[in-house]
Amino acid sequence: MAYNSKIEWTRASWNPVTGCTPVSTGCDHCYARRMALRLKAAGMAKYAHGFDVVTHERELETPIKWKKPRVIFTCSMGDLFHEKVPFKFIEQVFDVMKKTDRHVYQVLTKRPERALELASNLPWPENVWLGTTVENADCLWRVDTLRQVEKAQLRFLSLEPLLGPLHDLDLEGIGWVIVGGESGPGAREMKKEWALEVRNICLNADVPFFFKQWGGVQKKKRGRILDGRLYSEMPEILTQGSPQLAFVP
Repeated sequence: MAYNSKIEWTRASWNPVTGCTPVSTGCDHCYARRMALRLKAAGMAKYAHGFDVVTHERELETPIKWKKPRVIFTCSMGDLFHEKVPFKFIEQVFDVMKKTDRHVYQVLTKRPERALELASNLPWPENVWLGTTVENADCLWRVDTLRQVEKAQLRFLSLEPLLGPLHDLDLEGIGWVIVGGESGPGAREMKKEWALEVRNICLNADVPFFFKQWGGVQKKKRGRILDGRLYSEMPEILTQGSPQLAFVP
């Protein structure tokens, strides 16, 4: 099953892989884990194993059935490059993405090292973007690793949850940056100066900047206004490149 997404920077989600395991402090209050356990409790067959890593063969055909072009967050409920996902299955996912080049696929991983390891054996059509999550300075190494995946036509960063300053953030080779605070039970605070610093780094590097949310337990009340305005910048392909994929957040 696939869904229209409420995530501000995408339009749909596709989950041929669900489940994950923690790799860093940004995983402590994982929204996907909470959702998966809720869906398991509700009796949804796809989440019968909760947040264990599971591949779903039946999901591979879903984007083929979507005739209208979509911007698709791929594996929003898991990590395509998790070590428990077989290469053959990743290859099948990439084959589907290549065949359906009317869509744009946003693949976000906390394991860019495995993406780099497998990249030379995977097709990387222009409609497949690769991103990594960086929550604090301890995870900046992921940006350097992501940069090495040269076959990805667009590389992006999700700095969510942003849990500390990123003074040494280098955006060479990066085409888009998303910033957001943590949300839900136990949400940790994102300081305004951390978000503003990233915004300024993006401005200086001429990289599109998207401020997703302040977060918190009641994230809707806190909204997504930063320094008096909305930041909803997207890569050019979604604003100027293709009329069918025009993206207005």
